[in-house]
Amino acid sequence: MMMNSQDKITPSQAVVILVNYILATGILTLPRTSVEKVKTPDVWISVFLGGIIAIIASLIIVKLSQKFPEKTFYQYSQDIVGKWIGCFLSLLIIVYFFTISAFEVRIMAEVTSLFLLEGTPTWAIILPFMWIGLYLISSGINGIARLFEIIFPITFVLFLLVAFLSLGIFEIDNLRPVLGLGVMPVLKGVKTATLAFLGPEIMLLLVAFMKKSEKTKAVKVVLVGLTIPLIFYVITVVMVIGALSVKGVVTRTWPTLELMRSFEIPGLIFERFESFLLVIWIMQIFATFTITYFAAALGLAQLFKKNIQPFIFGLLPLIYIISMTPKNINDLFKFGNMIGNTALFLFGVLPIILLIILRLKGGKT
Repeated sequence: MMMNSQDKITPSQAVVILVNYILATGILTLPRTSVEKVKTPDVWISVFLGGIIAIIASLIIVKLSQKFPEKTFYQYSQDIVGKWIGCFLSLLIIVYFFTISAFEVRIMAEVTSLFLLEGTPTWAIILPFMWIGLYLISSGINGIARLFEIIFPITFVLFLLVAFLSLGIFEIDNLRPVLGLGVMPVLKGVKTATLAFLGPEIMLLLVAFMKKSEKTKAVKVVLVGLTIPLIFYVITVVMVIGALSVKGVVTRTWPTLELMRSFEIPGLIFERFESFLLVIWIMQIFATFTITYFAAALGLAQLFKKNIQPFIFGLLPLIYIISMTPKNINDLFKFGNMIGNTALFLFGVLPIILLIILRLKGGKT
Protein backbone atom coordinates (compact mmCIF):
# COMPACT_ATOMS: atom_id res chain seq x y z
CA MET A 1 0.00 0.00 0.00
CA MET A 2 1.46 3.34 -1.01
CA MET A 3 1.34 6.04 1.65
CA ASN A 4 -1.57 8.40 0.98
CA SER A 5 -0.16 11.93 0.91
CA GLN A 6 -3.43 13.23 2.35
CA ASP A 7 -3.49 10.72 5.21
CA LYS A 8 -1.30 12.69 7.59
CA ILE A 9 -1.58 13.47 11.30
CA THR A 10 -0.39 16.34 13.46
CA PRO A 11 1.84 15.93 16.55
CA SER A 12 -1.16 16.51 18.82
CA GLN A 13 -3.07 13.75 17.03
CA ALA A 14 -0.04 11.46 17.42
CA VAL A 15 -0.05 12.19 21.17
CA VAL A 16 -3.74 11.37 21.42
CA ILE A 17 -3.28 8.10 19.50
CA LEU A 18 -0.39 7.10 21.76
CA VAL A 19 -2.27 7.92 24.98
CA ASN A 20 -5.41 6.10 23.87
CA TYR A 21 -3.37 3.06 22.85
CA ILE A 22 -1.64 2.79 26.23
CA LEU A 23 -4.69 3.41 28.44
CA ALA A 24 -6.54 0.13 28.04
CA THR A 25 -6.56 -3.03 30.16
CA GLY A 26 -3.95 -1.61 32.54
CA ILE A 27 -6.48 0.74 34.16
CA LEU A 28 -8.39 -2.26 35.50
CA THR A 29 -5.64 -4.79 36.18
CA LEU A 30 -2.43 -2.89 36.97
CA PRO A 31 -3.11 -2.46 40.72
CA ARG A 32 -3.57 -6.22 41.18
CA THR A 33 -0.77 -7.45 38.90
CA SER A 34 1.77 -5.05 40.36
CA VAL A 35 0.77 -5.64 44.00
CA GLU A 36 1.11 -9.40 43.46
CA LYS A 37 4.78 -8.79 42.62
CA VAL A 38 5.64 -6.02 45.09
CA LYS A 39 3.45 -7.09 48.05
CA THR A 40 3.92 -3.69 49.70
CA PRO A 41 2.16 -0.30 49.36
CA ASP A 42 5.13 0.98 47.34
CA VAL A 43 3.58 -0.14 44.06
CA TRP A 44 3.25 3.44 42.89
CA ILE A 45 7.06 3.71 42.87
CA SER A 46 7.27 0.62 40.62
CA VAL A 47 4.71 2.18 38.29
CA PHE A 48 6.70 5.41 38.14
CA LEU A 49 9.94 3.55 37.37
CA GLY A 50 8.14 1.43 34.77
CA GLY A 51 6.94 4.61 33.09
CA ILE A 52 10.48 6.01 32.99
CA ILE A 53 11.77 2.80 31.36
CA ALA A 54 8.95 2.95 28.81
CA ILE A 55 9.86 6.57 27.98
CA ILE A 56 13.49 5.59 27.38
CA ALA A 57 12.45 2.68 25.14
CA SER A 58 10.07 4.92 23.21
CA LEU A 59 12.79 7.50 22.59
CA ILE A 60 14.96 4.76 21.05
CA ILE A 61 12.03 3.71 18.84
CA VAL A 62 11.52 7.30 17.69
CA LYS A 63 15.22 7.84 16.98
CA LEU A 64 15.19 4.72 14.80
CA SER A 65 12.06 5.81 12.91
CA GLN A 66 13.42 9.32 12.36
CA LYS A 67 16.28 7.82 10.36
CA PHE A 68 13.64 6.88 7.76
CA PRO A 69 11.04 9.65 8.16
CA GLU A 70 8.94 8.72 5.13
CA LYS A 71 8.82 4.98 5.81
CA THR A 72 7.17 2.71 8.37
CA PHE A 73 9.05 -0.08 10.15
CA TYR A 74 7.69 -2.57 7.63
CA GLN A 75 9.55 -0.70 4.89
CA TYR A 76 12.78 0.46 6.50
CA SER A 77 13.54 -2.80 8.34
CA GLN A 78 14.38 -4.29 4.93
CA ASP A 79 16.74 -1.37 4.25
CA ILE A 80 18.64 -2.13 7.47
CA VAL A 81 18.88 -5.94 7.59
CA GLY A 82 17.94 -7.02 4.07
CA LYS A 83 14.74 -8.20 2.45
CA TRP A 84 14.27 -11.63 4.06
CA ILE A 85 15.21 -10.77 7.64
CA GLY A 86 13.29 -7.50 7.34
CA CYS A 87 10.20 -9.37 6.13
CA PHE A 88 10.53 -11.84 9.00
CA LEU A 89 10.80 -9.04 11.59
CA SER A 90 7.84 -7.27 10.00
CA LEU A 91 5.76 -10.45 10.21
CA LEU A 92 6.61 -10.75 13.92
CA ILE A 93 5.39 -7.18 14.48
CA ILE A 94 2.24 -7.83 12.44
CA VAL A 95 1.45 -10.98 14.45
CA TYR A 96 2.02 -8.99 17.65
CA PHE A 97 -0.40 -6.26 16.58
CA PHE A 98 -3.31 -8.49 15.59
CA THR A 99 -2.74 -10.65 18.68
CA ILE A 100 -3.03 -7.53 20.85
CA SER A 101 -6.28 -6.72 19.01
CA ALA A 102 -7.67 -10.16 19.81
CA PHE A 103 -6.62 -9.93 23.46
CA GLU A 104 -8.23 -6.52 23.92
CA VAL A 105 -11.62 -7.50 22.47
CA ARG A 106 -11.73 -10.64 24.60
CA ILE A 107 -10.91 -8.68 27.77
CA MET A 108 -13.64 -6.21 26.83
CA ALA A 109 -16.13 -9.05 26.37
CA GLU A 110 -15.25 -10.65 29.71
CA VAL A 111 -15.70 -7.46 31.73
CA THR A 112 -18.81 -6.37 29.82
CA SER A 113 -20.40 -9.78 30.37
CA LEU A 114 -19.56 -9.68 34.09
CA PHE A 115 -20.65 -6.12 34.90
CA LEU A 116 -23.04 -4.93 32.17
CA LEU A 117 -24.51 -7.69 29.99
CA GLU A 118 -24.66 -10.69 32.29
CA GLY A 119 -25.39 -13.92 30.45
CA THR A 120 -24.73 -12.47 27.00
CA PRO A 121 -22.62 -14.84 24.84
CA THR A 122 -19.05 -13.70 24.31
CA TRP A 123 -19.39 -13.79 20.53
CA ALA A 124 -22.42 -11.51 20.65
CA ILE A 125 -20.36 -8.85 22.44
CA ILE A 126 -17.21 -9.23 20.36
CA LEU A 127 -18.65 -9.24 16.82
CA PRO A 128 -20.44 -5.83 16.84
CA PHE A 129 -17.37 -4.32 18.47
CA MET A 130 -15.13 -5.72 15.72
CA TRP A 131 -17.38 -4.66 12.84
CA ILE A 132 -17.49 -1.07 14.10
CA GLY A 133 -13.71 -1.14 14.35
CA LEU A 134 -13.46 -2.40 10.79
CA TYR A 135 -15.67 0.47 9.60
CA LEU A 136 -13.44 3.00 11.38
CA ILE A 137 -10.06 1.80 10.13
CA SER A 138 -11.33 1.65 6.54
CA SER A 139 -11.07 5.45 6.56
CA GLY A 140 -7.34 5.36 7.37
CA ILE A 141 -5.18 6.83 10.11
CA ASN A 142 -6.75 10.28 9.86
CA GLY A 143 -10.23 9.00 10.66
CA ILE A 144 -8.82 7.04 13.59
CA ALA A 145 -7.02 10.12 14.91
CA ARG A 146 -10.16 12.28 14.72
CA LEU A 147 -12.19 9.76 16.72
CA PHE A 148 -9.41 9.47 19.32
CA GLU A 149 -9.49 13.25 19.70
CA ILE A 150 -13.12 12.87 20.79
CA ILE A 151 -12.44 9.92 23.11
CA PHE A 152 -9.48 11.42 24.97
CA PRO A 153 -11.10 14.48 26.64
CA ILE A 154 -14.09 12.35 27.69
CA THR A 155 -11.71 9.82 29.23
CA PHE A 156 -9.71 12.54 30.96
CA VAL A 157 -12.72 14.24 32.57
CA LEU A 158 -14.61 11.08 33.62
CA PHE A 159 -11.51 9.34 34.94
CA LEU A 160 -10.51 12.23 37.18
CA LEU A 161 -14.12 12.68 38.33
CA VAL A 162 -14.47 9.04 39.35
CA ALA A 163 -10.99 8.86 40.87
CA PHE A 164 -11.41 11.87 43.11
CA LEU A 165 -14.94 10.91 44.14
CA SER A 166 -13.33 7.90 45.80
CA LEU A 167 -11.40 10.18 48.17
CA GLY A 168 -14.17 9.62 50.72
CA ILE A 169 -13.00 6.05 51.35
CA PHE A 170 -9.29 6.74 50.84
CA GLU A 171 -7.03 5.87 53.81
CA ILE A 172 -3.52 7.30 53.68
CA ASP A 173 -2.35 4.69 56.19
CA ASN A 174 -2.84 2.00 53.53
CA LEU A 175 0.09 3.55 51.66
CA ARG A 176 2.43 3.50 54.66
CA PRO A 177 5.22 2.85 55.43
CA VAL A 178 7.02 4.08 52.32
CA LEU A 179 9.85 1.67 51.44
CA GLY A 180 9.17 -0.18 54.68
CA LEU A 181 10.77 -3.34 53.28
CA GLY A 182 13.43 -1.57 51.26
CA VAL A 183 13.96 -1.15 47.55
CA MET A 184 13.98 -4.80 46.43
CA PRO A 185 10.17 -5.33 46.51
CA VAL A 186 9.77 -2.19 44.39
CA LEU A 187 12.24 -3.48 41.79
CA LYS A 188 10.35 -6.80 41.57
CA GLY A 189 7.31 -4.93 40.31
CA VAL A 190 9.07 -2.79 37.70
CA LYS A 191 8.75 -5.34 34.87
CA THR A 192 5.00 -5.77 35.45
CA ALA A 193 4.54 -2.00 35.62
CA THR A 194 6.55 -1.47 32.44
CA LEU A 195 4.27 -3.88 30.54
CA ALA A 196 1.32 -1.63 31.38
CA PHE A 197 2.93 1.06 29.22
CA LEU A 198 2.97 -1.00 26.03
CA GLY A 199 2.00 1.34 23.21
CA PRO A 200 5.06 3.38 22.16
CA GLU A 201 5.71 0.70 19.52
CA ILE A 202 3.03 2.38 17.42
CA MET A 203 5.61 5.14 16.81
CA LEU A 204 7.32 2.68 14.46
CA LEU A 205 4.47 3.60 12.11
CA LEU A 206 3.21 7.02 13.25
CA VAL A 207 6.39 8.95 12.44
CA ALA A 208 5.85 8.12 8.76
CA PHE A 209 2.30 9.53 8.94
CA MET A 210 3.32 12.80 10.58
CA LYS A 211 3.51 15.89 8.42
CA LYS A 212 6.98 16.38 6.98
CA SER A 213 7.60 19.70 8.71
CA GLU A 214 6.62 18.25 12.11
CA LYS A 215 8.48 14.92 12.18
CA THR A 216 11.15 16.50 14.41
CA LYS A 217 8.48 16.82 17.12
CA ALA A 218 8.20 13.02 17.45
CA VAL A 219 10.39 13.08 20.58
CA LYS A 220 8.04 15.57 22.21
CA VAL A 221 5.11 13.37 21.15
CA VAL A 222 6.38 10.35 23.10
CA LEU A 223 7.38 12.42 26.13
CA VAL A 224 3.89 13.92 26.41
CA GLY A 225 2.16 10.75 25.23
CA LEU A 226 3.76 8.64 27.98
CA THR A 227 3.65 11.21 30.77
CA ILE A 228 -0.15 11.39 30.62
CA PRO A 229 -0.68 7.59 31.06
CA LEU A 230 2.01 7.63 33.77
CA ILE A 231 -0.02 10.18 35.74
CA PHE A 232 -3.23 8.19 35.14
CA TYR A 233 -1.66 4.93 36.31
CA VAL A 234 -0.03 6.41 39.42
CA ILE A 235 -3.35 8.02 40.44
CA THR A 236 -5.16 4.72 39.82
CA VAL A 237 -2.72 2.64 41.88
CA VAL A 238 -2.62 5.15 44.75
CA MET A 239 -6.41 5.47 44.94
CA VAL A 240 -7.05 1.71 44.69
CA ILE A 241 -4.49 0.72 47.33
CA GLY A 242 -5.45 3.65 49.55
CA ALA A 243 -9.09 2.52 49.52
CA LEU A 244 -8.81 -1.28 49.42
CA SER A 245 -5.36 -1.90 51.02
CA VAL A 246 -2.69 -4.26 49.68
CA LYS A 247 -4.49 -7.35 50.99
CA GLY A 248 -7.78 -6.22 49.52
CA VAL A 249 -6.31 -5.58 46.07
CA VAL A 250 -4.75 -9.03 45.53
CA THR A 251 -8.06 -10.80 46.21
CA ARG A 252 -9.91 -8.94 43.45
CA THR A 253 -9.65 -9.65 39.71
CA TRP A 254 -10.70 -6.11 38.73
CA PRO A 255 -9.69 -3.95 41.74
CA THR A 256 -10.29 -0.60 40.02
CA LEU A 257 -13.89 -1.53 39.29
CA GLU A 258 -14.28 -2.85 42.82
CA LEU A 259 -13.11 0.53 44.11
CA MET A 260 -15.82 2.27 42.13
CA ARG A 261 -18.43 -0.15 43.45
CA SER A 262 -17.37 0.39 47.06
CA PHE A 263 -18.66 3.95 47.39
CA GLU A 264 -21.81 5.84 46.49
CA ILE A 265 -23.13 9.37 46.91
CA PRO A 266 -26.85 9.22 47.82
CA GLY A 267 -29.11 11.86 46.31
CA LEU A 268 -27.38 12.14 42.96
CA ILE A 269 -28.95 10.85 39.73
CA PHE A 270 -26.11 8.33 39.57
CA GLU A 271 -25.38 6.90 42.99
CA ARG A 272 -22.85 4.32 41.79
CA PHE A 273 -20.00 5.25 39.55
CA GLU A 274 -18.45 2.07 38.15
CA SER A 275 -20.59 2.58 35.04
CA PHE A 276 -18.64 5.79 34.33
CA LEU A 277 -15.35 3.93 34.50
CA LEU A 278 -16.70 1.16 32.27
CA VAL A 279 -17.76 3.74 29.69
CA ILE A 280 -14.29 5.27 29.41
CA TRP A 281 -12.61 1.89 29.67
CA ILE A 282 -14.62 0.41 26.79
CA MET A 283 -13.74 3.47 24.69
CA GLN A 284 -10.06 2.92 25.47
CA ILE A 285 -10.30 -0.76 24.59
CA PHE A 286 -11.90 0.24 21.30
CA ALA A 287 -9.07 2.68 20.68
CA THR A 288 -6.39 0.06 21.32
CA PHE A 289 -8.22 -2.51 19.22
CA THR A 290 -8.61 -0.22 16.21
CA ILE A 291 -5.07 1.15 16.10
CA THR A 292 -3.47 -2.30 16.46
CA TYR A 293 -5.89 -3.77 13.91
CA PHE A 294 -4.95 -0.98 11.50
CA ALA A 295 -1.23 -1.46 12.20
CA ALA A 296 -1.46 -5.19 11.38
CA ALA A 297 -3.44 -4.62 8.17
CA LEU A 298 -1.09 -1.82 7.09
CA GLY A 299 1.90 -4.12 7.67
CA LEU A 300 0.48 -6.85 5.45
CA ALA A 301 -0.43 -4.31 2.77
CA GLN A 302 3.05 -2.80 2.71
CA LEU A 303 4.77 -6.17 2.93
CA PHE A 304 2.92 -7.55 -0.09
CA LYS A 305 2.62 -4.13 -1.82
CA LYS A 306 -1.16 -4.44 -2.13
CA ASN A 307 -4.17 -2.33 -1.22
CA ILE A 308 -5.00 -2.40 2.52
CA GLN A 309 -8.74 -3.14 2.17
CA PRO A 310 -8.51 -6.93 1.54
CA PHE A 311 -6.23 -7.32 4.54
CA ILE A 312 -8.62 -5.37 6.77
CA PHE A 313 -11.39 -7.85 5.98
CA GLY A 314 -9.07 -10.87 5.94
CA LEU A 315 -7.73 -10.22 9.44
CA LEU A 316 -11.19 -9.93 11.01
CA PRO A 317 -11.97 -13.68 11.26
CA LEU A 318 -8.39 -14.40 12.38
CA ILE A 319 -8.65 -11.87 15.22
CA TYR A 320 -12.02 -13.36 16.22
CA ILE A 321 -10.65 -16.93 16.33
CA ILE A 322 -7.66 -15.88 18.44
CA SER A 323 -9.89 -13.90 20.81
CA MET A 324 -12.07 -16.95 21.43
CA THR A 325 -9.14 -19.32 22.05
CA PRO A 326 -8.61 -18.71 25.82
CA LYS A 327 -11.06 -20.95 27.70
CA ASN A 328 -11.40 -18.78 30.81
CA ILE A 329 -10.15 -15.61 32.46
CA ASN A 330 -7.01 -17.31 33.83
CA ASP A 331 -6.03 -18.49 30.35
CA LEU A 332 -6.70 -14.97 29.10
CA PHE A 333 -4.33 -13.43 31.67
CA LYS A 334 -1.65 -16.00 30.76
CA PHE A 335 -2.16 -15.08 27.14
CA GLY A 336 -1.68 -11.41 28.03
CA ASN A 337 1.54 -12.17 29.94
CA MET A 338 2.90 -14.05 26.92
CA ILE A 339 2.16 -11.06 24.67
CA GLY A 340 3.84 -8.71 27.14
CA ASN A 341 7.01 -10.80 27.39
CA THR A 342 7.20 -10.95 23.60
CA ALA A 343 6.83 -7.18 23.44
CA LEU A 344 9.81 -6.68 25.76
CA PHE A 345 12.06 -8.22 23.12
CA LEU A 346 10.36 -6.80 20.04
CA PHE A 347 10.30 -3.21 21.25
CA GLY A 348 12.85 -3.14 24.07
CA VAL A 349 15.74 -4.98 22.41
CA LEU A 350 15.09 -5.08 18.65
CA PRO A 351 15.16 -1.27 18.04
CA ILE A 352 18.53 -1.05 19.83
CA ILE A 353 19.94 -3.86 17.69
CA LEU A 354 18.70 -2.19 14.51
CA LEU A 355 20.18 1.16 15.54
CA ILE A 356 23.54 -0.51 16.22
CA ILE A 357 23.47 -2.23 12.81
CA LEU A 358 22.59 1.08 11.18
CA ARG A 359 25.47 2.79 12.98
CA LEU A 360 27.91 0.04 11.91
CA LYS A 361 26.78 0.56 8.33
CA GLY A 362 27.55 4.24 8.71
CA GLY A 363 23.89 5.21 8.43
CA LYS A 364 23.83 3.99 4.83
CA THR A 365 21.16 1.61 3.58
